[in-house]
Amino acid sequence: MASTVTTSKKSKKKNSAAATSRPGYGRLLRTRGAWTFLLPGFAARQPFAMLTLSIVLLVQHTTGSYGAAGAVAAVTGVSMALFAPCNGRLADRYGQRAVLVPGVVVHAAAGLGLTALALAGAPLWALFAAAVPTGASVPQIGPMVRARWGVVLKNPRLMTTAAAFESVTDELTFVVGPLLATGLCTAVDPAAGLVAEASLTLIGGLLFAAQKRTQPAVGVGSGTRVEHGSALRVPGVRVLIVTFLGIGSVFGGMQVSLAAFSQSIGEPGLNGVLYGIFATGNMLSGIACGAIAWKITPQRRLVLAYAALALTASALWTAHSALLLAGLGLLVGMCIAPALITGYTIVEKLVPAGARTEAFTWLTGAVALGQAAAVTLAGQLEDRLWTGAGFLVPMGGTVLALVTLLALRSRLVPGPRGRTVARGVGHRGPLAVD
Repeated sequence: MASTVTTSKKSKKKNSAAATSRPGYGRLLRTRGAWTFLLPGFAARQPFAMLTLSIVLLVQHTTGSYGAAGAVAAVTGVSMALFAPCNGRLADRYGQRAVLVPGVVVHAAAGLGLTALALAGAPLWALFAAAVPTGASVPQIGPMVRARWGVVLKNPRLMTTAAAFESVTDELTFVVGPLLATGLCTAVDPAAGLVAEASLTLIGGLLFAAQKRTQPAVGVGSGTRVEHGSALRVPGVRVLIVTFLGIGSVFGGMQVSLAAFSQSIGEPGLNGVLYGIFATGNMLSGIACGAIAWKITPQRRLVLAYAALALTASALWTAHSALLLAGLGLLVGMCIAPALITGYTIVEKLVPAGARTEAFTWLTGAVALGQAAAVTLAGQLEDRLWTGAGFLVPMGGTVLALVTLLALRSRLVPGPRGRTVARGVGHRGPLAVD
């Protein structure tokens, strides 16, 4: 009898240890309060995947130039990249709702204004002027959702799974978004994509902002004065920004170059399908990343994933058929998710809760900035060189970022607890850096 009891206890301990070491999606999604922000968050972030492509398709239709279309989309991306960290910092200080509600209203109005100007044949400078507030007011739903996971999760080991889940969610939007934008712009009206994007942003953003219980604490907590320093002071965050710029170059280069390729073969509707395959690869690898109990360090995982990304992205410009391009796009997508997930996981270790929304928005902004630069450059290459020349941009962007990552990867490792980052980055204890 005693032996049976002992065996039973050992079995329970073993099962408990296994559950702790391999937290999965099921356990994550059973977290109390998670679905209250996940569903409206998914709806609110959907337009983000539609914005750039909708602008490219609309402006190219009204001007006949991929260069002009890429430039307008780039202004939107640069504006978003510059203002996103500010929005994240304001959300950390005053609360997500206080930033989100006016932001989605401004974004919807600016997006509709840009649409009206494009349809009216306004000069390029007017489109640039309208693109600035459109990009600056893009709601940072992804970083806000990631910050809310930090509030509801009690087990820190689930944060890696949450990072993987968020990457999968992001990529699901990039499967649906381009298909929706392409379908609306080609089958309904060239302006339909931007109109739908503005409408979904407004409705989804307001629904997300209404979820108050899971919003991270703001201002002062536990009677302690909070100093609001910038997450950019953390050296590792700056290294991650460079790596995410390279990832943005893949997104931007793919969007313009796939659109140009589809147009050149007389199948413009194929653009959404090809981009959807690329995003599907990203989503599938993201699911796998969250299900694996990793034994190597996040820093090493990031280097390996990024090396694979640079290698596959370097082959894109050689593709001369839709089938080959779809296969390469799938491989490139499969390499992006591990890099993104690992980058966000490293942020969780480097940056305290009081500055994470800002840190996440720096990374999101870096992707947008890289995407903006890539859209501009790829558009110029497609106009001036051969069809497919825009695929050189993802190759260059990822190779340069990989070199930087290899040179500065030691900054991604948290140092001894006795050493802390420059004052005021957060309020949950000192932050260790190398």
